[in-house]
Amino acid sequence: MRYDLVIFDNDGVLVDSEPISNRLLAGYLTELGHPTSYEESLRDYMGAAMHRVHDLVEERTGQRLPDDFDDVFHARVFAAFERELKPVAGAVDVLERLVADGVPYCVASSGSHARIRTGHRATGLDEWFEEAWVFSSEDVGRGKPAPDLFLYAAEQMGVAPERCVVVEDSPLGVRAGVAAGMDVYGFTAMTPAERLSGANQLFSDMRDLPDLLV
Repeated sequence: MRYDLVIFDNDGVLVDSEPISNRLLAGYLTELGHPTSYEESLRDYMGAAMHRVHDLVEERTGQRLPDDFDDVFHARVFAAFERELKPVAGAVDVLERLVADGVPYCVASSGSHARIRTGHRATGLDEWFEEAWVFSSEDVGRGKPAPDLFLYAAEQMGVAPERCVVVEDSPLGVRAGVAAGMDVYGFTAMTPAERLSGANQLFSDMRDLPDLLV
């Protein structure tokens, strides 16, 4: 393959969590008096770290979310993950191919380490990721669209940024990968292709990814 490291986003790329988490986020914000539709949650928060939710709500309304907002939201999300979460169709096939070809990979997600691990355990993907291959926005000062998380992941994995490819499904993630000086492959299964227009390559079926990386 043409790359020395494949960096996967997690939500929407490895685990099919975006419909679950954005449904719950929209509902919780609405419950707190900040009416938000599912579509608006996808538009504004998909691929973002939790601080973006706090920042946008305060910017738009002048009100701060409750101190326990993150804890309550994550408890709801984790419970739903245990009941509903599935791997993205084809994700296991891609990981099997990378292992067979000897290509290193990791995950770099805006989600917390607890969220990543909960999702991986619920879907069986935990067997594919050693602890040292899991990176979260908690590990860096700024989340996506800043490049910090992807650059940190590459550094920890011992690979130069220009030898990395990022697999992303959110506009914020694409911007972060581009800012990191990495090639970005945009996964359009849930996101309109025009919103990922900054990516080097667009694809809609995860099973197609290995052949695109050759």
